[in-house]
Amino acid sequence: MIRRALLAAALVPAALAATGCGGTKPYTAEGTAPCLREKGFTGVTTDPTRVGFIAGFAENGGVRAASPGGNVVTIAFAADAASANSTRRAFRRHAPPALRPHIKDIMASKRNAVLVWTVTPDPKALADAEGCLHS
Repeated sequence: MIRRALLAAALVPAALAATGCGGTKPYTAEGTAPCLREKGFTGVTTDPTRVGFIAGFAENGGVRAASPGGNVVTIAFAADAASANSTRRAFRRHAPPALRPHIKDIMASKRNAVLVWTVTPDPKALADAEGCLHS
């Protein structure tokens, strides 16, 4: 009986990983854009020529959209969480000089996604955008 319980406990993480429920699959622009539209974001685009240089070259694409309040967010989807560090550095490095001291207020990241807003996002807009991150 104990052996059966141990076997089941050992198989659950493997099953979760196999189905993508373990949170390891990277977020993508294509997976995220439809949800942003549903949440009321406007001008949602994944066109690499319209999302900005950094997001346009991100491994898993980029998204640019305006929240219902008008705050524009650019999301770059790096290859994985480790690669998101270099994406954050690139956004910091290429930010206008006047914006660099406030970059922590307008930039957030979750796993492989790096979000950069025009101004500090209100909590609902940030929660909606982060809740829309999908593979």
